Formats: sequence, C-alpha cells, structure tokens
Amino acid sequence: MPLSILPTELQLPALRSGLVLRPRLLKQLNTGLDGKLTLVSASTGCGKTTLVSEWLRQCGRPVAWLALDELDNDLLRFLTYLVRAIQKIEKGFGAALLENLKASRTSSPGILEALTSEIAEIQTAFLLALDDYHVITNPAIQEVLQFMLNNQPGNLHLAIVSRTDPPWPLGRLRARREVNEIRAADLRFTPQETAEFLNDHMRLSLTPEQVRILESRTEGWIAGLQLAALSLQGQANPQEIIASLAGSHRFIADYLIEEVLEKQPPDVQEFLLKTSILSQMNAALCDEITGRNNSQSTLLQLEQSNLFLQALDSERQWYRYHHLFAELLRARLVQTHRAELPALHRTASQWYEEQGSVSDSVGHALAAQDFERVTRLVAENVFLLLDTGELTTLLGWLDALPLPLILTQPWISV
Repeated sequence: MPLSILPTELQLPALRSGLVLRPRLLKQLNTGLDGKLTLVSASTGCGKTTLVSEWLRQCGRPVAWLALDELDNDLLRFLTYLVRAIQKIEKGFGAALLENLKASRTSSPGILEALTSEIAEIQTAFLLALDDYHVITNPAIQEVLQFMLNNQPGNLHLAIVSRTDPPWPLGRLRARREVNEIRAADLRFTPQETAEFLNDHMRLSLTPEQVRILESRTEGWIAGLQLAALSLQGQANPQEIIASLAGSHRFIADYLIEEVLEKQPPDVQEFLLKTSILSQMNAALCDEITGRNNSQSTLLQLEQSNLFLQALDSERQWYRYHHLFAELLRARLVQTHRAELPALHRTASQWYEEQGSVSDSVGHALAAQDFERVTRLVAENVFLLLDTGELTTLLGWLDALPLPLILTQPWISV
C-alpha cells in the first residue's frame, strides 16, 4: 500500500468570499521581503493563515506552500514535503537529494548543504511558506530550518505561520533586522475592520456602540467576532446577547458555540458533530462518516454560511474546520455522542485504508482504541514505512499500543 502525498498540504488555501481587506498588514508584510524571515505568530483564531494567504497571492513572487501537521515530525517525511513544495516552482528540484536522504536516513551537513545549494540555483526569488509550524517538535527538523536560516540563499524568503515562536535565535535575527514579525496585537481587528466585518460582511446592522462593545470584549479576536456574529444573526434584539458577552476568550467561545449549534437544523448539527473528528474532509469521506449521500452540497452550504469551514483547494473538494471550531465541536460530540465515537473513528480508518493513506488510517484506529486494527496495519506496512524512512511515525504508533498486546504479537515485538 503506497504512502500517499496529500496534495492539499502543498496548495495555498482558497480565500473566503467577503474577506476584510487589511492593507496596513499587507504593507507591513511587504516591507520585510528583503530580509530572511517573516514570522506570523499568534494564538488560534487570529486570522494568521488568511492574512498570509492573501499576502502571498499579491506579493509578486512565486510561492512554495506547505501546511504542516503532527505527522510531519518525521524528518524524511518533512523534507519530502519540503522538496515537493519547492518543485511547484522548480520542476525536478531535489530529486537526487531525496535519494541521498533516503539512503542515509539523516540530515547530515552534506545533505543540508546540498539542499541550500540547490535552492540557490533557482533563478527567481521566491517564498517558502510553512503553515502551522507550531506542530513541529522534532529537534532534527528544527536544526534543518536553522541551518537554512544561517546559510539562506539570497533568492529565498522564509515565511513561518505558527501559534508559538519557533525555538530559534530570534533576538539575533531582530538585531540584524532579518526578521519581520506580525503578532496578535497586529492581527487584532481595528474598530473600523470590526465594523466592516460585522455590518458589511455579516450584515448585522449594529450601532457604532454595539460594534465598540463587541470589539472591546473580544479584543478584536477574529474567531470570537465570527462566533458572536453567527449568534446575532436573525436576532430582533441583539443588545441582550451583546451585553451578556464577558470573560475570557474561552468562555465567550463556550457560550457562543452552544448558541450557534442550537440554531442549526438537527441534520446540520449531526453533520458538524460527526465530521468534527476529521482533520481534513471531502464529500466521499463525509458521506461514509455520516451515512449520507449529499455531503458535497452540505459542505458548500456550510462554507457559504461562514460556518468555520475552510476550503483547502480551489476546486472546493477538500475542506477543514477552523481549528478552534473543530475543538469545540469535538468537545460537544464527547458530551452528546460518546458511545458513537469508536465507530466513527473505525469508519474513518477503514475509508483511509481503502484510499491508501496508512498514517490517517492508523490515527483513527488509535482514536477508536482498535488496537488489533492498528497491529494489522503496522504489520502489513512496516517494511514500507522503514523503506520510506518514517521510523519516527512507526515508533509513535508502537508506543501507543498496550504492552501486553505487543508481547502477544511476535512480529510487532520484533
């Protein structure tokens, strides 16, 4: 069974309709193009990826995009995706490098030097953008990026989008004026942007004072404003809801998610809850999970309703929920449908196995605590995993298995 490369990880996310234009931030991003690094670092729901996606579409340079997830902590997997992303700009890039890396199974200085040298040979200046970099915890991958920064060719500009700062010497980069940073304070909606979002795009017709209260109590936090706007739609007297909004972001979100969910038709609520177990979804997978045959139209409806669904490609085939929204949906799913969770994850695992995606299949089997299924998938694919260098991934799966089960499986023990 081949280990598939997910094309959505290499595609710049599609922009939403009704986007609030942010020329002040685009200008700020453009000022740093002559440096080495752009760092957009802020907590979830601040609009990091949306802003960077908009910027990359108009920055005037070719873009290599890589959206990361936890599985990319495997060194060979990460470098494979990195090379594939750059191949979007330069065909044939890194082919020999990948063969050498596969043989050595380590990022030796020679391989890293070859990587930066081959980047330097690309004739045009370009951007390499890494989204959700906070999921990377493997020190070997951190060393790769630090080596690239220390030896960065002049034709490369690196853009990092992350919930946390990478463990790099940012102070030194700041002193040399080699890093351009966008922080939560920069991403916060201004009163003018808040008014445009709530009244022009969400069509709420709020008074200036009501807009001011929402902007103040959410601190310009974009996800909180979107949740608030959804809860206010169709309300004859929005003042009561606005007045009740108080406390931390988490409490605001907890309150509003219940308001939003309860206003959806029962079939939409069920769809949202059941598909919340998926990190990415398409219509076929959603049909399998929910037992429906109309998931494509449901996904389009959710996207058009601004219900925290992000298209991952321009063809509108693959989607994901906003991370915060997905977390809240999953919490509600545990509260209301706990008994169904193992079956939902087993169904997802079966679908991914049929599609040839071992990693996703094993992930859902582990979530279902179907350890016999995990054991079978590992045993059937162990040589393929070792051959492709995904040892870190394999060891992570084995660590998740109960020791008594491993001891009864001679091959797994080996």
